[in-house]
Amino acid sequence: MPDISFDRFYRYDDLTSHLKSFADEYPGLIRLESLGKSHEGRDIWIVIVTNAKTGPDSEKPAFWVDGNIHATEVSPSTACLYFLNYLTTRYGQDEAVTRVLDTRAYYIVPRVNPDGAEWALADRPKYIRSSTRPYPYDEDPLGGLVVEDMDGDGRMLTMRIPDPNGPWKVCAEEPRLLVRRDPTETGGTYYRLLPEGRIDRYDGVTIAIQPKKERLDLNRNFPEHWRQENEQRGAGPFPTSEPEVRAMASFISMHANITGAIAFHTYGGVMLRPYDDRDDREFPIEDLWTYQTIGKRGTELTGYPAVSVYHDFRYHPKEIITGGFDTWMYEHMGSFAWTIEIWSPQRQAGIGEYKFIDWYREHPLGDDLKMLAWSDEALGGQGYVDWYAYDHPQLGPVELGGWDHVFAFRNPPAAFLEAEIARFPELLVWALLISPKLELYEASAKPLGDGTYRIRLVVHNTGWLPSYATKKAVEKKVVRGLICEIELPEGATLEAGEPREERGQLEGRAYKEAFPGADDTTEDRIKVDWVIRAPQKGTVRLVARHDRAGTVRAEVEL
Repeated sequence: MPDISFDRFYRYDDLTSHLKSFADEYPGLIRLESLGKSHEGRDIWIVIVTNAKTGPDSEKPAFWVDGNIHATEVSPSTACLYFLNYLTTRYGQDEAVTRVLDTRAYYIVPRVNPDGAEWALADRPKYIRSSTRPYPYDEDPLGGLVVEDMDGDGRMLTMRIPDPNGPWKVCAEEPRLLVRRDPTETGGTYYRLLPEGRIDRYDGVTIAIQPKKERLDLNRNFPEHWRQENEQRGAGPFPTSEPEVRAMASFISMHANITGAIAFHTYGGVMLRPYDDRDDREFPIEDLWTYQTIGKRGTELTGYPAVSVYHDFRYHPKEIITGGFDTWMYEHMGSFAWTIEIWSPQRQAGIGEYKFIDWYREHPLGDDLKMLAWSDEALGGQGYVDWYAYDHPQLGPVELGGWDHVFAFRNPPAAFLEAEIARFPELLVWALLISPKLELYEASAKPLGDGTYRIRLVVHNTGWLPSYATKKAVEKKVVRGLICEIELPEGATLEAGEPREERGQLEGRAYKEAFPGADDTTEDRIKVDWVIRAPQKGTVRLVARHDRAGTVRAEVEL
């Protein structure tokens, strides 16, 4: 296997080398291609994983996996490498892995945004949200606080600045912590908190955070309900304007065999499902039920709760997210798509149920004490740094300290990384094994006399999901019905039927009720009959294909 450690984050050249090693070592399972070029011209690698001996990926149900669309969220790339290692080393040994690669395919993009990740992993890192392309303006911003490592210790912490109008004060129970000043409180020692950094063009009085020159968010650039800058910051000038998103959308749109998707992000320790921008009542009810079933299994396998973005993960109760990948995949492409936010420092600290985004607005002091204890014990005090004096070039005496968010929050610390990403392979295998799967039920020839034969082809869907995957796919007409074709031997003629026939969809087992009933009709099967005249006999070749359920072939000797 490639020499990979799963307790670190890889820069572009090393990541590329590891992906090529997988392709070289497992040529029957792995094919490496470029999805397209990034803004700075780097290849966006896509790994196609399937057993080539059992057929091409395009003729099998498939599942999309990606990571690192946001610049600093680099643990998803390691999660994808871990999954590749899991598949290749267990193939032929693990029944589920062997079955999934023999009958289905994965499309894995470990690093959607190689430019932004390269900035984040540089020796002198620069942290941005997503793409490195300047947006919405080309010129450098002026004025304000520029986040930087001021004292050269490799960290960007928080500056604690004495200010009589500051909103924070020292916690009486634990002096390393700060708590909010009471609404009517006066007469104490108070502080203002700002990111560690220098202040450009400081006027001695006012401080604002300097905006980044690079303000794009690639996960707002997808076509579904895309909105302009005045409504959705960072969404770009038009849908799929950015080469990374355009490459993804183009590939996915041309691969109708994709039945589901998981995009890895950080952080939160949660599985997020659509919709991002509307109530669950907007779902076709069968799709909502299926999302809930997948989410329940996901929680069992990963320990992560599964929730709706709209109902449970909004940054502000009056704001919505649009242009995101998962809702685009579901609403436009009709696939069951999820976003998994890797890593929850709160859960690591022993905080049980908490309300994700809302926790940062309001939570009890006890949670802060648990977090601090976790930093002391599990992180050796590196997560929360005790305050120390620093002579700031513009502000004078301040203190630096508080949470090192890059170390403890943004991605799992190295010692925790492998254990965290090991949660996901079983889910990724299960999520593809539930896909529709077209299989041969019968292929036969019945002599009718005088050199004529009835040719019969019967196929069925042995997967859990229906052949169309989602009701939304049918509604949006993004998936065709079953196509059945017949190829006649030399000298034969087709007397009844068409050489190519389009039939309907095949149901799966997903919508069966929990209480056994007497309604198990054969909606999972489709039968096609032809009558041919073949005086010289020969071999009849039959093909049944479905965009999402795959392709089967059969030969019938007359």
